[in-house]
Amino acid sequence: MKVLNFINGEWKASISKQFAPVINPANGETIGEVTVSIEADVDEAVKAAKAAQKEWALVPAPKRAEVLYKVGYLLKERKEQLARLLTKEMGKVLEEARGEVQEGIDMAFYMAGEGRRLFGDTTPSELKDKFAMSVRVPVGVVGIITPWNFPIAIATWKSFPAIVAGNAVVWKPALETPFMAQELAKIFEEAGLPKGVFNVVHGDGPTTGNALVEHPDVQVISFTGSNEVGRIIAEKCGRHLKKVSLEMGGKNAVIVMDDADLSLAVEGILWSAFGTSGQRCTACSRVIVHEKVKEELENRLLEAMKTLTIGNGLDENVKVGPVISDEALQKIDRYVRIGKEEGAKLLTGGYILRDGEYQKGYYYAPTLFTDVQPTMRIAREEIFGPVVSIISVSSLEEAIAVNNSVDYGLSSSIFTRDVNKVFQAMRDLDTGIVYVNAGTTGAEIHLPFGGTKGTGNGHRDSGVAALDVFTEWKSVYIDFSGKLQRAQIDIDE
Repeated sequence: MKVLNFINGEWKASISKQFAPVINPANGETIGEVTVSIEADVDEAVKAAKAAQKEWALVPAPKRAEVLYKVGYLLKERKEQLARLLTKEMGKVLEEARGEVQEGIDMAFYMAGEGRRLFGDTTPSELKDKFAMSVRVPVGVVGIITPWNFPIAIATWKSFPAIVAGNAVVWKPALETPFMAQELAKIFEEAGLPKGVFNVVHGDGPTTGNALVEHPDVQVISFTGSNEVGRIIAEKCGRHLKKVSLEMGGKNAVIVMDDADLSLAVEGILWSAFGTSGQRCTACSRVIVHEKVKEELENRLLEAMKTLTIGNGLDENVKVGPVISDEALQKIDRYVRIGKEEGAKLLTGGYILRDGEYQKGYYYAPTLFTDVQPTMRIAREEIFGPVVSIISVSSLEEAIAVNNSVDYGLSSSIFTRDVNKVFQAMRDLDTGIVYVNAGTTGAEIHLPFGGTKGTGNGHRDSGVAALDVFTEWKSVYIDFSGKLQRAQIDIDE
């Protein structure tokens, strides 16, 4: 199967006539080919979006929202079909794939509701016979660039608020996962979205992604991916005075205090660390544990890890699927070697699975280090794989300091029965998301998603906050006094 671009309501191959293979990471099989675009394809898509956006912005927002309601129902009808396709191209287990499609469903219905709630403000004027208000207006053409680990959810977080706000979208998905992009475009088409409002251009970052970032008619770039690429995008957008929203890496920690429910903590760590094979920006990569319960927690984790079944995500009994590619495998393995060299103690895992059913796919054994120092690279750098470091502390204050010592600030978690510790952690943990007695994953779409420091640049996906990325504020003053009033100059003292 060949996956094509979707530009101005038409399916077409790139002008380059080049295609890249799409690989199932569970078995190494080629499941299709995707067109690889060049600058001219991006330019065609942006021109279509620019023309379509002018008309789309004039459609009343509640009417724009009706399209999203239809999209939500279509996603719901096709949830199982989409989940299975997602697992084939990305590798995550079927249970998680269903959850990801559900995120898209939830986002469609939530953002459709915003079609009747694109609220501005009315406020008293400081002058007589004058009315003052602010309203949201669309920005124009929005460029979105998304990663392979959540190939449909992240796209819905970005495209749905952009579209309901009256913008047009040009989307560059990851080359590894083009099928979800194709299916979402089909659903938009079936839901009746006008041609040109939603466009998909497949390609790599240096060529296709860069062309989207540099295009003068793209007013906003919303990017999820690595810090390295995010910095480059921010620099380019800065030169063009272009709005940019960045959601990047994480080095998320679960804090386990000495009064914690250890059974619950182990369950939370297991899911956060090894779900999606650790390939989440919110994955638990560090466990910061009070020294009094460190040994018991380690023993319980080791026992629990024995229950993790590894294999093809389409098998309902499998809990941990493959990582995305051989390149990812090698990166994870390099970090494991670094951990050993730094003096961390390897408790289990630490190797690529090559034998039997694993020989054609990309599988890494769930890995647990202990006696990790906060300054070690495995405790500071994003590995993006099923590798967890245990760090021992002697107090809550030390745990919070260790949590906050990394360059990232996406998600954190604390397990404790002490309400005072809960509120101290809520206040002092320097992350955009804080969980109490739960793992570091599981964000809900009606709350802002994003983080501090190296994780982002202050904007948020999801929730009402997402609308701030895709709208501009316009202040409107209506003077019905019949005379010129010069604001503060004419205010009586």
